[in-house]
Amino acid sequence: MLHVNEVTYRIAGRTLLDGASIALPDGVKAGFVGRNGTGKTTLFKLVTGDIAPESGTIGLPRGVKIGQVAQEAPGTEQSLIEFVLQADTERAALMAEAETASDPHRIAEIQIRLADIGAHAAEARAGTILSGLGFDAEAQLRPCSAFSGGWRMRVALAAVLFSEPDLLLLDEPTNYLDLEGTMWLENYVARYPHTVFLISHDRDLLNRAVDMIVHLDQGKLVAYRGGYDSFDRQRREKQALQSKLKKKQDDQRKHLQAFVDRFKAKASKARQAQSRMKALEKMQPIAGIVDSDVTPFSFPPPARILAPPIIALDNVSVGYETDKPILKRLDLRIDTEDRIGLLGANGNGKSTFAKLLSGRLAPFSGTMRRADKLEIAFFAQHQLDDLQPAESAVQHVRMLMRDASEAQVRSRVGAMGFPTAKMDTPARDLSGGERARLLLGIATFRGANLLILDEPTNHLDIDSREALTQALNEYPGAVILISHDRHLIEASVDRLLLVANGGVENFEGDMDDYRSLIVQGSDSRSRSGGGESAKGPSAQERRRESAQRRAGLAPLRKRIKDIETLMEKLKKEIQRLDAALADPSLYSGAPTKAAFLSKDRADAVRKLGEQEETWLELSTRYEEEAAAVEAD
Repeated sequence: MLHVNEVTYRIAGRTLLDGASIALPDGVKAGFVGRNGTGKTTLFKLVTGDIAPESGTIGLPRGVKIGQVAQEAPGTEQSLIEFVLQADTERAALMAEAETASDPHRIAEIQIRLADIGAHAAEARAGTILSGLGFDAEAQLRPCSAFSGGWRMRVALAAVLFSEPDLLLLDEPTNYLDLEGTMWLENYVARYPHTVFLISHDRDLLNRAVDMIVHLDQGKLVAYRGGYDSFDRQRREKQALQSKLKKKQDDQRKHLQAFVDRFKAKASKARQAQSRMKALEKMQPIAGIVDSDVTPFSFPPPARILAPPIIALDNVSVGYETDKPILKRLDLRIDTEDRIGLLGANGNGKSTFAKLLSGRLAPFSGTMRRADKLEIAFFAQHQLDDLQPAESAVQHVRMLMRDASEAQVRSRVGAMGFPTAKMDTPARDLSGGERARLLLGIATFRGANLLILDEPTNHLDIDSREALTQALNEYPGAVILISHDRHLIEASVDRLLLVANGGVENFEGDMDDYRSLIVQGSDSRSRSGGGESAKGPSAQERRRESAQRRAGLAPLRKRIKDIETLMEKLKKEIQRLDAALADPSLYSGAPTKAAFLSKDRADAVRKLGEQEETWLELSTRYEEEAAAVEAD
């Protein structure tokens, strides 16, 4: 389908592609990964012909239809469904011609072709795609101009999906989607009948929807079979092998060079020295692994420890119009170390709930109690527009540290993850990820007791998302997270709240259970009107029952995770004790303390062994029960 042959492309003196080659077979679903700024979008522009390579070629079959999301969000007065239907230009042209054609032969040709391309089922298909991306039947009839930019980009995505190109190019499509839309897209891409080339930093999307990963690194393209986790494992194994080979070759080169240096002046050894010099010249150096480090995120700990709960809601209602509350009868509490992920489709009130907790919205009724001196840090993507475009990171931070010295200000900017070269760069010239990093640093500057993060990953690559996950896990305060990145949610939270039907309730399952509910809901909408047999439970009912049974495993799964956390703490304690016991001065200066430390270590080792046995027993039980659910 797509052949990239020895392509080189430079921009502003920087080489993005350096003799890069790759071949995508027809029908493959390929994820495209690499650090931000390495040239992924540039390759897409080369494929579409928007720019030309300096050397090399891009090969595509004659007449192949390429589709990608438009750069401009549609803002016309057309309804959403009309805009999407017009994306199939052949169908639109034939439908228009059918209105005016008078030749019987031509009319017959038009109708046959319309039947061949399924034109009369097109409206239902377009509606299914729009529904999956979050537009209900009423919204589909509204004009594009009635929606904000992010929602319009969803319409643009729906249009390109509906047109079903032979080669579908998707550049970070989940940036415009919520978690539910991302799950739907994941399922759609996996079943797409043609070739897909997908730029994404969403690990779960890349694990579930693609069967091949293309990695752009140091100007080269390398293909790996499988999803992202498989790619990550293969690449690490390849790096380890390459490091070993490089060390072996370096040792061999040193040995040869030492022989040459020692004997090149001796006549009896001159010929041997010459042969070793030739061997050195022919030896192609193995490239070292260049894997640039990701600057970590760091969130200051709470300035003071508060007694729980830090927030308590009693029969609270909230919204934007007093007679039309978005959320009602809210009864819950937030404690000092809660890690909460908010689930629910866009429009159900996740952001409203976050604004209530952060103090940006006041409750209409009920009681909301906050801990005294509660400090809350709030991050939302739209706040990126609040940064001063002409001011640097140093200037933004100086506003928060008016009495500090220049060195102290720059030290704090460095702690946010900005190298010296970027500290004085105006915000307008920073990348999206760098602006998000600056905003996160500003939001958490005072040492908050509660972090509320609304889609913090939109401009972060996979490695930066991993750094954010680590920072959240190390942060000692409470966290409330809204994200379409399922991996971030699974790795960072231990409690899920579902925002739906005007309320906020605990969701007892995990993200796999939630995905099952979302996907089966999409499937049922796509089948609506088709009719189902009344004999026995439907496939949808069976899936719902299985999802409920899987949710029943949640307490056991939570217990296993709690034991894993305790095991990790015990391992760290043993490492700390080992380090202390390794100090020779301990035994001469404080032998009694050494005895106590040895006893503490023995106790920790014993406890770790007990927890490992319990973990193994519970894990075996969980796997057996989960297998039984899947078998049913």
